[in-house]
Amino acid sequence: MGELLVVASKVKDIVKGAGCNTGGGFVDALSKSVEDMVNRAVERAKGNGRKTVQAKDA
Repeated sequence: MGELLVVASKVKDIVKGAGCNTGGGFVDALSKSVEDMVNRAVERAKGNGRKTVQAKDA
């Protein structure tokens, strides 16, 4: 996997605020999900003839 795309401390704060603990691989898995989501949005934008990724592509 490439670089981390989420702020680990912020993610952990949200999880802790909900009364839960963050497992060891959770932040990495979440970052991978974000990367996949971005890649799908890029492909959708390209498929619609745009170079600009917009909120509607998410």
